[in-house]
Amino acid sequence: MFDRIKDKILNMVLSREFVLILALIGCGCLLIHRIFILQIVNGESYLENFQLKIKKERSISATRGNIYDRNGKLLAFNELAYSVTIEDVYESGKTKNRDLNDTIYKTIKIIEKSGDNVVSDFQIYLDRGNHFQFNVSDSKLLRFLADIYGKADTADLEYRERTASAEDVMEYLCSSSKYGIGTYIENDDGLEFEPMKGYTKNDILKIVTIRYAMASNSYQKYIATTIATDVNEKTVAVISENVPYLDGVNITEDTIRKYVNSVYFSQIIGYTGKIPSEELAEYKTLDSSYALNDQVGLAGIEAAMENELRGKKGSETIFVDNTGKVIESTDYVESVAGNDIYLTLDSRIQVAAYNILEQKIAGILVSKIQNIKEYKPGENSGSADIKIAIYDVYNALIENSVIDISHFSEVGAGKTEQDVYTKYLLQKEYILDRLYEELMVSKTTYDKLPLEYQVYMLHIVSMLNDNNVIQSDKIDVNDATYIAWKRDENISLETYLKHCIAMRWIDVTKLNLEDEYADSEEVYAKLVEYILENIKDNNVFEKKVYKYMIKGDIISGREICQILCEQHIVDVPSEEEERLFNGKITAYTFMTDRIYNLDITPAQLALEPCSGSMVITDVNNGDVLACVSYPSYDNNRLANSIDSEYYMKLMNDASKPMYNHATQEKTAPGSTFKMVSATAALQEGIVSTSSKILCMGPFEKITPPPKCWVYPGAHGNLNVIGAIQNSCNNYFYEVGYKLGSNGDYYNSDLGLEKIKKYADIYGLTELSGVEIVESEPQVSSEDAVRSAIGQGNHNYTTIGLSRYVTTVANSGVCYDLTLIDKMTDHNGNLLEDNAAEIRNIIEMESSYWDAIHLGMRRVAESKQYFNIGVDVAGKTGTAQQSSSHPNHALFVSYAPYEAPEISVTVRIVNGYSSDYAAQAAKDFYTYYYELDEEENIITGMAMPSTTAVSTMD
Repeated sequence: MFDRIKDKILNMVLSREFVLILALIGCGCLLIHRIFILQIVNGESYLENFQLKIKKERSISATRGNIYDRNGKLLAFNELAYSVTIEDVYESGKTKNRDLNDTIYKTIKIIEKSGDNVVSDFQIYLDRGNHFQFNVSDSKLLRFLADIYGKADTADLEYRERTASAEDVMEYLCSSSKYGIGTYIENDDGLEFEPMKGYTKNDILKIVTIRYAMASNSYQKYIATTIATDVNEKTVAVISENVPYLDGVNITEDTIRKYVNSVYFSQIIGYTGKIPSEELAEYKTLDSSYALNDQVGLAGIEAAMENELRGKKGSETIFVDNTGKVIESTDYVESVAGNDIYLTLDSRIQVAAYNILEQKIAGILVSKIQNIKEYKPGENSGSADIKIAIYDVYNALIENSVIDISHFSEVGAGKTEQDVYTKYLLQKEYILDRLYEELMVSKTTYDKLPLEYQVYMLHIVSMLNDNNVIQSDKIDVNDATYIAWKRDENISLETYLKHCIAMRWIDVTKLNLEDEYADSEEVYAKLVEYILENIKDNNVFEKKVYKYMIKGDIISGREICQILCEQHIVDVPSEEEERLFNGKITAYTFMTDRIYNLDITPAQLALEPCSGSMVITDVNNGDVLACVSYPSYDNNRLANSIDSEYYMKLMNDASKPMYNHATQEKTAPGSTFKMVSATAALQEGIVSTSSKILCMGPFEKITPPPKCWVYPGAHGNLNVIGAIQNSCNNYFYEVGYKLGSNGDYYNSDLGLEKIKKYADIYGLTELSGVEIVESEPQVSSEDAVRSAIGQGNHNYTTIGLSRYVTTVANSGVCYDLTLIDKMTDHNGNLLEDNAAEIRNIIEMESSYWDAIHLGMRRVAESKQYFNIGVDVAGKTGTAQQSSSHPNHALFVSYAPYEAPEISVTVRIVNGYSSDYAAQAAKDFYTYYYELDEEENIITGMAMPSTTAVSTMD
């Protein structure tokens, strides 16, 4: 059409000078200007200027506010960066997909060749076996699938869509009806399309990631989609040079979120990222200006204070040419920067507490590791006697992906890696052959299989369930064969799978059957083929094979240690490495030295213990000075555009680095609860400060009779001070019994009601008040007698226990704890000076407080390691999880005893004994009050553990 206009203009002679013709064409929100300038020179006419102008309304992102610690130390800020973006400027038609995919592919290759990475935030990833897998939690998978298949509600998903595998989703997205990713062949009939051809699976995933993001933006015209963020100067230069050949691609100036000392603060601060598509509607209810590409707080303070940090967007009207270049702008409205948040945390204290906790956990590990193949408990062994076999340490390095087993087969693999990989291939071939024989010939019942093959069989069933080959929603859990497999374990896997086929629990469409009317034997043969094909390169299966190769001494501990060196996982002096390779040092010594020196951390091993938490408060105002969760993660790798490979590694990490162990993890409080029971006993008149209760060992007023931890010994007569000091179970059993007594009648529910009443006044029935996500507390609802000593089914977070001991320390002021100190605008003007609110005040006689405090002081006095130069008051708690796992170690405390300033609450999950938690607190008090040189406290090495007293306190 425009060519016809042009020709008409050129045939017109309206002036001997210049003629300007402006054609305006309105297309919705798009205004196109074509400007023609006709010049007449010596009787000849020609077009001097031809220009396309596209009008756009562009929002201007506001600069996000900074986050500081209480002393003004910067923790989160914005940094200027360049991004590579693409807009959908492609005309609809048969070649659109081909042209758009080609541009994206070329752009990706330029970015990667320049040393940068493209965004990888799609919820599918490529595993080490080159298979597509979901990178989304089970709870969000159906929502993701609904978005993929264009369904408004998950209930609208068809069965095939609801049970689609990641491979199915990728095949669908690459189809001609969606993104058309593949090879296009021109022939007489036009373009012939072969999906998923011509690209590697890795390339396909990257293209799909960009196309999916572009599709998510399609409801908004001319919104750019980010291909890569924070790119280097080389990428900027090469992309800019090639912009004329990459339609819609541009370099944009932006800011990215950065975090200081990220590992120490990530559990508190959180991170930012793009709005999840399924949550956009909810965000828009808060502010209609939110758009899908906006960066928002996704966790921690970033999420909790989103409204304060985000600022207010600006806007402008711009005109761009046909290449996307801005040629004019009008109606500029400046954005308003977000507010700055100051936390109550002291970064110096936070870092120190984290390091102290890691050192202590490493010290426990070193003390429990023995040079044995397998720990076998003795007849009278308990949780405190559990040892860690060095073989479990070797296996943990592979199981928790510290050692990269995929590197064994790559170019550049070390000699030991290559040798181990050769052994692995031979062993895997042997195992697959034996599995085929078991499934097709031997058909051994599960209970008669060796443990190793039981593990493989369970993995096969798990894999079939995960891939929806076995349709779990169709299984009759009361079916006799199902029960024989699941509970009785007295049939073979072959029998179970054939029964699944007969009952039509198997989705045969996933088995590539040649004949849809195949009989059951043909279906079973195809199922076995599917099993062997899908497990052979499965990463979980690979790790199980390596585990039993280590147990069987096919792979030695020395080889594992040598691989640590070859993959540069540990950095050891060359002489020590040489001694290892020459056999002059044992693998056991080398490995325990690595743990002692924190070259290998408890988090990497993910053995028990591997996690813990420490919370420090100012007891006089409710400020949280430190809130440590170990282990943690690098939130810089999740901010802005998520590193999906790193995210998947975190999600699969057995030490749970993304789980806030301080605010989300709950365990029984053990004997740290006894100050609540002491308060109840004193306030209810069950005891006075001077009255005594006799401990004889067993408590025989209920059946079966619980025993004091000191049994077969006994504490004798104790008052409330001595009961807290000695953590006497019998004293508090009697308290629990009397709380539930009505005359001569004992009612456990009545006792539980009173226990809950006094737990409440210490804030243990509600969230602690901190601004980030935390788990709801659980006051015990069973067995008042045992609940009085912190057993029953009590469950509390470390932050909840911290509020409780803060209330004890200040004699009754229960705060809603806070992490926010103040808020200023971006110019530093104070907007809000925050303070923790008082939840309630406990009215209790001063003599009662004195008794509780003195009992706690004597707990610390009884431990020689607390002779440090400041008087500490505290209470230990050892909570049993099960006889097959070490107990949880807890310690609540405050100091100085005479005039309390701070509280320290420590929990080491599966930390064996409360003494270990108390020792970590002691190290922190020593640091905080500068009672020793810092280098003697934070050594960067495992902290040797003072011998712990094995008690059930």
